[in-house]
Amino acid sequence: MSQEIPAAVQRALDAIDAQDNDAFVAAFAADGYVDDWGRQFRGHDQIRSWSDNELIGKRATFTGTEVSTPGNPVTILTQVGGDGFNGPSHFTFDVQDDALASMTITA
Repeated sequence: MSQEIPAAVQRALDAIDAQDNDAFVAAFAADGYVDDWGRQFRGHDQIRSWSDNELIGKRATFTGTEVSTPGNPVTILTQVGGDGFNGPSHFTFDVQDDALASMTITA
């Protein structure tokens, strides 16, 4: 990945590549959240449950990942594959104090 990807975001992306739910959850701040098309999952327990059911638990893969909006928040465009949703998606990450404050998923 490019230097435009903050370390906390790269840790989350690496965790997805490794299918490591513990590492994915650890990339978030204790009060961080995932916004999956308007459904919010706040805190480590809810993020873990969401990922078990929607992301790593569905063996999600990201390919062709590129930064579409640099900065903080940073937005990436990626092709999602796996046993759940398949198709292009934007993921916007807000980083605070070297942890993910949020990850928002949109079209």
